[in-house]
Amino acid sequence: MLKPFGRDIWTADGHAVSTAGFGYPTRMVVIRLSEGGLFIWSPIQLTDALRAAVDALGDVRCLVAPNSLHHLFLGEWGRVYGSAKLYAPPGLAKKRRDIVFDGELGNEPIAGWAADIDQVVVPGNLITTEVVFFHRKSGTVLFTDLIQQFPADWFSGWRAIVARLDLMIGAEPAVPRKFRTAFIGRRAARVALEHILAWPAENVLMAHGAPVIGDGQAFIRRAFKWLIA
Repeated sequence: MLKPFGRDIWTADGHAVSTAGFGYPTRMVVIRLSEGGLFIWSPIQLTDALRAAVDALGDVRCLVAPNSLHHLFLGEWGRVYGSAKLYAPPGLAKKRRDIVFDGELGNEPIAGWAADIDQVVVPGNLITTEVVFFHRKSGTVLFTDLIQQFPADWFSGWRAIVARLDLMIGAEPAVPRKFRTAFIGRRAARVALEHILAWPAENVLMAHGAPVIGDGQAFIRRAFKWLIA
């Protein structure tokens, strides 16, 4: 259920979920913090096997929704791990009034994970405001929906045509066209990108796409070339 990705970081892939008629795979990331607790990024559906695997790593301390689209299973995890703190990106608390959040994510990392993880809010997008994270020990940047890549045969029929036009299918992960178009605040987004490019990124993980291993900073620069120019 949990796959090691680097020092103190694991991934887990879950079942696909349907959004606007498209099936999206799900992925979460588990990071063991210096003080021993666990940071859970974009939690997927919780099964008995996954719970046992997570519990074997340590105590769940932080449950994080990285954008307003990745929250479907957050409440379930919050109920199971009642002592964990839940954190929302800008805008999600109003959308999920059924969940009591302990804080909203900003440009400063929460004290509980500041020693291990940096973060920055990427503003100015009409679809969602995404918080991008950087795990220092593994040199890994965590993107959620801003960068995506699907296998060539993932979609069929008209969905495959739409996905190709949207840049969801390609030689390497890319920012979908719909997200590019939705950036109405590009100046603020560029400031956030400068923060991201300052990280010594080696690898990149995303919710929808194969991990990028090695030369992470160069890859991010290529993926956002359209914004930098």
